Amino acid sequence: MGAAVAGWAVAAVVLQVAGLSLFLYGFFPVKPTLPGFSGAESYRAPSCGPVDGGEGPALPPDQLRSLYRELSEVPHVYDRLVLMVIDGLPAEFVLGKGGKPPTKEMMESMPYTQSLLAGCRAVGYHAKAVPPTVTMPRLKAMVSGAIGGFLDVALNFNTQAFLDDNLLDQLHTIGYKLVMLGDETWIKLFPTLFYRQDGVSSFYVKDTVEVDFNVSRHLESELAAKDWDALILHYLGLDHVGHIGGRQSNLMTPKLKEMDDVIRRIHTAATSIQDNSHRTLLVVVSDHGMTEVGNHGGSSYEETDSLALFIGHSVESTYCSPYDQKEALQVDLAPTLALLFGIPIPKNNIGVLLPELFNSLTDDQKLRTLQLNSWQIFRLLQEQRPAFCSEDCVDSKDDFRVDMIPESIEEKLCRLLSKAFASHRSSLHQDSDFRSAEAAGFFGTAVDSYSGFLRHASEWLSHRATDKPLYLLASAISLMVISCFSLAGIISCIFKGKSHIKAEHHSVLDLDKHWHLDEVFILMGILLYVASLGSSSFVEEEQYIWHFLTSTLFLIFLIKTVQSMLKESSSTVVHRSETKTFHKNNSSYLASYKLSPGQQDGCRLYTVLVVLVAGRILRAWYQGGINWVHFPDISKILTQSDSSIVKSLQSISVLVVVVLYSISLMLLRTRRVFLIGLWLSHLSCGLLVMLHIWKSQVDSSVPVNHSTTSIAQIFYGIASISVTCTVLLAPWTFPTHSEEAEATSSSSSNPEKANGFDHSVFLTGVTYTMFWCLLQLLLQQPINAVPVLLILLQIISSVIYFSLEKPLHRQWVQVVAMQFLGMTGHFGLGNTNSLASIDVAGAFIGISSYSTVLSGVLMFIITYGSPLLLYLGMVVHMSVRDSTDISTGQHFSWSSVLSRMIALPCLLPLLINSIALTSYTIVLLLMRNHLFVWSVFSPKYLYVCAATICTYAGVLVIAVTGAYTCTVFSFRTRKRNHRDRSVDQVGDGLRS
Repeated sequence: MGAAVAGWAVAAVVLQVAGLSLFLYGFFPVKPTLPGFSGAESYRAPSCGPVDGGEGPALPPDQLRSLYRELSEVPHVYDRLVLMVIDGLPAEFVLGKGGKPPTKEMMESMPYTQSLLAGCRAVGYHAKAVPPTVTMPRLKAMVSGAIGGFLDVALNFNTQAFLDDNLLDQLHTIGYKLVMLGDETWIKLFPTLFYRQDGVSSFYVKDTVEVDFNVSRHLESELAAKDWDALILHYLGLDHVGHIGGRQSNLMTPKLKEMDDVIRRIHTAATSIQDNSHRTLLVVVSDHGMTEVGNHGGSSYEETDSLALFIGHSVESTYCSPYDQKEALQVDLAPTLALLFGIPIPKNNIGVLLPELFNSLTDDQKLRTLQLNSWQIFRLLQEQRPAFCSEDCVDSKDDFRVDMIPESIEEKLCRLLSKAFASHRSSLHQDSDFRSAEAAGFFGTAVDSYSGFLRHASEWLSHRATDKPLYLLASAISLMVISCFSLAGIISCIFKGKSHIKAEHHSVLDLDKHWHLDEVFILMGILLYVASLGSSSFVEEEQYIWHFLTSTLFLIFLIKTVQSMLKESSSTVVHRSETKTFHKNNSSYLASYKLSPGQQDGCRLYTVLVVLVAGRILRAWYQGGINWVHFPDISKILTQSDSSIVKSLQSISVLVVVVLYSISLMLLRTRRVFLIGLWLSHLSCGLLVMLHIWKSQVDSSVPVNHSTTSIAQIFYGIASISVTCTVLLAPWTFPTHSEEAEATSSSSSNPEKANGFDHSVFLTGVTYTMFWCLLQLLLQQPINAVPVLLILLQIISSVIYFSLEKPLHRQWVQVVAMQFLGMTGHFGLGNTNSLASIDVAGAFIGISSYSTVLSGVLMFIITYGSPLLLYLGMVVHMSVRDSTDISTGQHFSWSSVLSRMIALPCLLPLLINSIALTSYTIVLLLMRNHLFVWSVFSPKYLYVCAATICTYAGVLVIAVTGAYTCTVFSFRTRKRNHRDRSVDQVGDGLRS
């Protein structure tokens, strides 16, 4: 039976993985793109035939440059480009917010930049970035004008060469020499384009100094050089400052001053050599913003508010309002720079040129730039909708032939474009005598029509992706549904099998067929959670659901505990007789530590109260999720307090964890050398964590603290060896059935308890849990030390509560309750369903150089520290379960281990996760056209997928631990029985 259950469970998991893979492949969009690169055809009106794929240029670069500039009919405005990317810089730091200037501190941090804005020598935009707000897809958007797929967030950590049409390739094609200094992402995207390059890693966020110094050290020589046409500078330090200390970090102001000085140096050098052959445009941009705590990746205003600042002669004017809220899109950078430098607009661009940068052009030239942008967008529309190929749309001669209410997006866009073309022609055909009056009207109409067409078309294209194959998605969901029902069927069979086991092996509760309040609430709670997945607001604030479910469930436990105490006090005699009967059959590990009935009731009451109080503190630690993040909470108070207070709380948490592990080892009542060695290794790890806490300098300007890195690496080594040795050696350490065991049991009233299986599992589970807590205290943000300790106290209290004699709840309720605690703790550590809440800084603790795999593993460990901690605590919970029929002196029962200890702790988490995954997959499919599908529902789906991996990992640990321990004890039991039989045979021979 055990093999059958395991086989069916594995088959269900395989089906689930297959369904999930199919859904990910079919659902997440691949933006439709045109092949090839734009060429001379970009300067001709689009036809209604097939969209020209464009051929590679056959002309030499100089001739191609001349051809483009001749065909464009627009003089190139600039000769050299300096693109300065300040990673993570929010636009409001420079331009203010809501029409108001930046704060005084921000303005004083960038005095030169503010003087350029105030003097009307620069123009700045709040350039909205599209989520996911991570570096690689945002750089692609800036240089190509196209919006990538949502899953680019995953590719951000493993950048591949960019093969689509883009500004850099176009500049390189006409002979521009490109130089790149800074983030190596550029080198990975464009491995063959740069004439000179010096890249730095963008992921080692602990470095805030050298990462920018390595860029600026080349600045003087590059600004003096005349052998380049485009210089790209990508500064990472400000983003790293945000990841370490947030927007209010003490390092933020010095870093802004450093960036302002770089802008001053570049602008001074550019203006000193300004002539007709070296007109330089300085563009200062940011790839994304950052949240208050310095993270990014989501869709909040703080994360999408990126900067686009242009400094050059074409933007200078006599009057300006520098702090007006000028809005743009990040993709608008591509067509604007293409037209300023006389190159074709990239084929897949959906951006719209920024008209303020073309003030130096005549009216006809300005209309020509709008026309070229419109032609390029129109070609992209042709690929999407054949209806856009209507002759009436492109070649309409009826200037104002429009319907008042268009029936479709095609009609609306055709109306605007037709009106723009007509007004443009009329403006060009006016005689010079009448040009100042009538032509001005046609010019204004053409500009408005072109702008309206471009904005509406850009918005429509930005939401356009490849059609989702519904048959594939339906097949994927079908596999998930089958998997979900399979797991439910397996659990149902296990419950039916348990009902046929003899009554003497179960408590009265197991024989009760009625539904209890806690069981009904769990089922209703799961339904409530599934229903909440269909609401974007509940998805953004999911922590409220889990806090409610967990606190209410344990409140029900409290009510049942009080009712049990009242019932016991009114029938003392009955209680004593039941207790004696139960003692005879219950052999849970902690049962050997005898408590009187009153003491057990008091202990049960106190443990539930500990869980509830700890849960309330966790609830207050982080009040808001995504929309209510501004609510005051404990974490914000600690962030603003002195760092010594936070470090003291960290140290106290470490000490408590070390003490709790020592007490756990003392419960085993043995002084074996192996246990003493484990205690010393855990103590050493605790001291290393404390040393790391006091040596790490949260807002330090030291680029890399090698001492703290070495401390973390030593911790990883000791912890890994200790846990591995415990798993492998614990089953061999404790006796199966020996004189020592009998001696131990003879002093207690429970002789059947004296088997080492429970001791072994208990030791392994406690070691898992306590070392994992130390790892979390090392990796988590400093203010999360107390929440980690509170989650640990909840685990310990729950295990004690469920291990007491005469349990009030069935085993499946206990398992689900612990899983609820894990999810509540997940949000109690500050996690949300926004990608911005992922702690990137902690993923580099103990890593001396960037590694995608290692940092990814650490990032996963940090994010899912609480659920994984509860799965490890489940191993401890297994050891305190009734195990009378698992191991006796003569046999070891595999089926009992599977059904009584491993089955439910493994299958129930798999089932609950399967319900959540399948339900949310259906929700995501139904919401595929929802306004928030990419900003709310899709990030949540990535978290659901990661939670699935977390569930698989936790269940695997539980299953492997139980199976390995069982295998060792089974082998040792058979070996001992064989030896005993041999001894008996020898004795019988001697006697005969």
